[in-house]
Amino acid sequence: MDFLHYKISEFFDEFFQGPNMPRAAAKPLFERISALSQKEILIKQRAAEAALFQMGITFAVYGDKQGSEKIFPFDIIPRILSAEEWNKVETGLKQRITAINLFLQDIYGPQKILRDKIIPEDLILSGKSYRKECLGLKPPHDIWSHITGTDLVRDDQGQFFVLEDNLRCPSGVSYVLENREVLINTWPRLFEALPIRPVDDYANHLLELLDYISPGQGETSQSAILTPGVYNSAYFEHSFLAREMGIPLVQGQDLVVQDETVYMRTTKGFEKIDVLYRRVDDDFLDPKFFRPDSMLGVPGLMGAYQAGKIALANAPGTGIADDKAVYAYIPKMIRYYLDQDEILSNVPTYLCWEEKQKNYVLDHLDELVVKSVNESGGYGMLMGAQASPKERKAFAEKIKAKPRDFIAQPTLKLSRTPVIFENGIEGRHVDLRPYILYGKDIFVLPGGLTRVALKKGSLVVNSSQGGGSKDTWVLAC
Repeated sequence: MDFLHYKISEFFDEFFQGPNMPRAAAKPLFERISALSQKEILIKQRAAEAALFQMGITFAVYGDKQGSEKIFPFDIIPRILSAEEWNKVETGLKQRITAINLFLQDIYGPQKILRDKIIPEDLILSGKSYRKECLGLKPPHDIWSHITGTDLVRDDQGQFFVLEDNLRCPSGVSYVLENREVLINTWPRLFEALPIRPVDDYANHLLELLDYISPGQGETSQSAILTPGVYNSAYFEHSFLAREMGIPLVQGQDLVVQDETVYMRTTKGFEKIDVLYRRVDDDFLDPKFFRPDSMLGVPGLMGAYQAGKIALANAPGTGIADDKAVYAYIPKMIRYYLDQDEILSNVPTYLCWEEKQKNYVLDHLDELVVKSVNESGGYGMLMGAQASPKERKAFAEKIKAKPRDFIAQPTLKLSRTPVIFENGIEGRHVDLRPYILYGKDIFVLPGGLTRVALKKGSLVVNSSQGGGSKDTWVLAC
């Protein structure tokens, strides 16, 4: 299959540096694909899709009339990053998560950053994800943000920018691991020939992290994953990670708190739990502490946490750091806590809660992307250039009514990469979600989840909005 009709256009292309001229890291893959016929490529693509179907790699779309479970679309042409490109990303992510963790320590402790007026106090205290109940909490080893998924994009110059941080219950890493397993079988010779960094040790790193923050000791420590249940959009991932780590997958009804200690109900009686990797939002963790109507959490869990009898990853309250309005201040956090300039820059951001910036946004809605600060998955967003005048007018009223709830950003020319279709290969826009584990050390999984906007011209890569995924190859040298 040739790339002669592949159009690079004005976007940065992850695969090509010029017409039919692959980047150095992509050259072996380019040669391999070029040696195959279109029929052979499509056979490989369908075999990969069948393998993923057999694995049951699904996600749920809430409110979808065609059924709740979807197979996550996948493309067999991987995204490839050189060692040099990845080194900057990895270093920048470590810097960023270090500053965010210091911010969380501070914001639920002495609040120096507010007193020094680096971040407006009202912005934090009015945040939907700010938990005043967490003031004074002391997580093990002072680590709040144990598992983070940070979304990155590249502009038309190939420069990486941070689009947003996900600290509450970041999902998607199971697709990274399963995509890699499929690609090893799809391109076995390339894995033998290229120095592709592995990702299959993620579960080991995650288990080491959970053991590190455990109040238990050594082999006596028991971790579990707390899931909302089978109807959650990421339930496949919860069960996958539990299986990979060899730890129980539990729901709130499986746990009980006695004498500020958490126990799991088993057929042999109660078993003590030392660490919960919770995939349940703060609101639903403990009906005695947060929402009293929660049926997903564990009554008394926060009391056990406060008493130091159990560790929670991520710590409650971390969601304030991935509030999209707070995101705009992370470069200032890095300078304040680390006395460094940021390695990875934010996308330029307008805060609608500031009057001048709000007025600019309202006057330029047709040029901007407007986001709800507490929504995810592509929801609560206006793509101004693609919206109708009626849609822009309706969104303007939302901004005027609750300016704290919205930010706006310019429309970036996101990078593209080749994707296989029935009639050939076309470029599609992508982002990248690397995963960062903060335990004894900071570990960044080499690569991460490359998400693809499969609809032609679309910039929305979320699976819930019709996006797909690719394997991400990071070369060791």
